[in-house]
Amino acid sequence: MAASDDNVGQRRILIVPHSGRADANAVTATAVDGLRAAGIDVCLLAEDAQKLGRTDVTVVQTRDAALGCELVMVFGGDGTILRAAYLASAYDVPLLGVNLGHMGFLAESEPDGLSDVLAAAIDRDYQVESRMALELSVLTPQGDRSLGWALNDVTLEKTERGRMVELVLAIDNEPLSSWAADGVVCATPTGSTAYAWSAGGPVVWPEVEALVVVPISAHALFSRPLVVSPKSEIDIEVLAQSSPALAWCDGSRQIEVPPGSRLEVRRSKASVKLARLHDSRFARRLVAKFNLPVEGWRGRDDFRAGSVIDEPADAEPAGLGRDAEDSAQ
Repeated sequence: MAASDDNVGQRRILIVPHSGRADANAVTATAVDGLRAAGIDVCLLAEDAQKLGRTDVTVVQTRDAALGCELVMVFGGDGTILRAAYLASAYDVPLLGVNLGHMGFLAESEPDGLSDVLAAAIDRDYQVESRMALELSVLTPQGDRSLGWALNDVTLEKTERGRMVELVLAIDNEPLSSWAADGVVCATPTGSTAYAWSAGGPVVWPEVEALVVVPISAHALFSRPLVVSPKSEIDIEVLAQSSPALAWCDGSRQIEVPPGSRLEVRRSKASVKLARLHDSRFARRLVAKFNLPVEGWRGRDDFRAGSVIDEPADAEPAGLGRDAEDSAQ
């Protein structure tokens, strides 16, 4: 069934599965049946509907897939979620992911929690968390302009194995440094745990308003990761003598970057909304996803309860008493 105006007023949810996985197909079938039983119109992209053999859904076109939807449900790994984020952002629709991949950092649930996910979607029982995104503009020497969008990162990468990309980086229209490198990653806080993290960048909490710039294997004395304002204008000029390069948006959408081109990376006006069902403290998510060692941590309450030294209630913080003031004079 193709999308039409006949369903105006009916609740509608878009499902984006990793249709190449058998487990994703099974989960998708369960979700479609459960949502339809609740009277919700389920949308699938044409390719997904064909692979799944579903004729009882609304078939939608790619860029307008989330039009009229209240939620986008994703069954797959982070790559599938990033693909769905591109669709959801166009219409400011929340995204709810079930992890069927390896890391699933952006996902909210594992497959064994599918029943809870469906119940939350049907009851609209979820919180919405906003994440910033990036816009990319690539201007070639011939005057051609190509545009891109990313939730995680915009990456400039070399295309020739034996040659590096020669470039100059500017922040807020001020040239900062030139590098010969394998590339550069420009990331949001959400993307700081993806490619930027692998390239040696910092982990940035999602609540932090910032952008990250990380050179990849740069041959330069000054090649440290940078954390800049979310309002900063990040410009990269590929020198005329450089080898060709590619610009990648979230690792899935590419733009050719010939020598002499200019890349402009900005904070996007369109953010991404993530639907959250649980307490989503970022530190807890880091520990779970990266299996970080935290043995020995007692916690604030347990530490104070078991402390041998019991400080008086009116005790001054260390370094703020009169002796500290006298020593500072």
